[in-house]
Formats: sequence, C-alpha cells, structure tokens
Amino acid sequence: MIRQLEELALSAWAPLQTMFVDGWVLRLADGYTKRANSINPLYAPHGEVNAQIQFCEQVYQRRNLPVVFKMTTAVQPAQLDALLAARGYRRDSPTSVQTLALPECVPTQVAELAPTLAPEWLADFCRMSGVSAARQPTLRQMLDNSAAEKCFAVIRRGGKGIACGLGVLQGEQIGFYDIVTDAAFRNQGYAREVMLNLMRWGKQNGARHAYLQVMQNNAPALHLYARLGFTPAYEYWYRIRDAR
Repeated sequence: MIRQLEELALSAWAPLQTMFVDGWVLRLADGYTKRANSINPLYAPHGEVNAQIQFCEQVYQRRNLPVVFKMTTAVQPAQLDALLAARGYRRDSPTSVQTLALPECVPTQVAELAPTLAPEWLADFCRMSGVSAARQPTLRQMLDNSAAEKCFAVIRRGGKGIACGLGVLQGEQIGFYDIVTDAAFRNQGYAREVMLNLMRWGKQNGARHAYLQVMQNNAPALHLYARLGFTPAYEYWYRIRDAR
C-alpha cells in the first residue's frame, strides 16, 4: 500500500523535471516544496548505495538546492535512513498519510468546481497560502503538468475566495491537496465544506478511496480529517542536507 500511495502522490504533485536513477525517482521544481524537490527511493537499486547517494547529491548541488530524501518505512534499501543519518542528514517534517473509504457526502455549502486551473483559483490559493510572486509561475506549471484528472474547488464570499482545495483523481483513488482557508475565516467550517465538495465530486466520478498528507504538527488539520473519518495509514519524513 505504501508504494501504491507514494506513486499516486508522485503523479498528482508533478515537478518540473524528473530523473530516474536505478530505482529512485529524482524530482526537481526550482526548490518549490520539498515534495517536488526530493529523491524518492521507491525501488531497490542494483548498484552500490553510497555511490548512488553521491550521484544524487551532485544533481541537487549543481542546482544549489538542498539534498532532500523523502522517506517511508518502505524505502529501498531498508537501511537507507540510517545511512543518510550517518552522512549528516537531518530528519524533518514528519507527515501522516491518511486514507478513507469514501462515504456519500452532502455538503451544506456549494463550492465552485472546475476541471482546469483558473487564474482566479491560483491567485486565491497563493494569497491564502502566502506563496510569493516569484514562486507562482513554478506552482502554475506544476499544477498544469499533472496528467491526472483534477478538480479545483473554491468557496467565495462577496466574490472573494475564502477557502479552496484540489482533488486529484486516479482510477478509484482521489487525493486531496492544497486545502487552505483565509485567515479571517478559519475555524468556521469552510475547509470541511471544501473537503465535502471534493469528496462528493470524487465519489460521483468513480473514486472509492481517498488519501491525503498532513503534517504531524498541524493540529487543526489533523482534527478536521479525523472528523471526516480519515485514519493514519503510514508516515513519511524527509532526510535533508542543506545546500553548501
């Protein structure tokens, strides 16, 4: 299951460039988010592991990026986490991957849903998430790069987006990303309504299962997803060596 969900997430959150190095997936996106700029050791390499680590380090160092490995208990080889720790990589951003068998959903508020990225959705998301103007072209390209079926949801008040989110549908699985609420409207149930709208859209379009990723220190989001019925499936974390 871990590998399946990791593969779905790789497709849903597409970087600008991808390299495949003897079983590992290297992702590059000008440094925007660790997920899109990380090494994903999904499959066992055939070559010597330390030599492969060194090669990956060089790829990121040439771009003046920190070297980031996205880790789970299913990484290959199994001793990789210990090897990286011995090389000075710090552990960072423990994240819970959670799943749900999709129920029938009845939102109480209707969100605007669109199958393609609109400038207004992007502007709302960047404003609410604090994405800088310099990062926005990279984010736009990443959202366009994914070939999976998508649903961009937003709830508006007075013409202003106050909560939004993204659903990515792949077969019978839907993943939820970029769920965010304007600071002035938090703790009023809008994120829940965005989720319910996306869950209903997924159900109507053939999804039977849902997944999401939430940082372990995000107590409000953890509480919201638990109320919706999501349960932890596994954890991932990063091993990071900063750019030198």
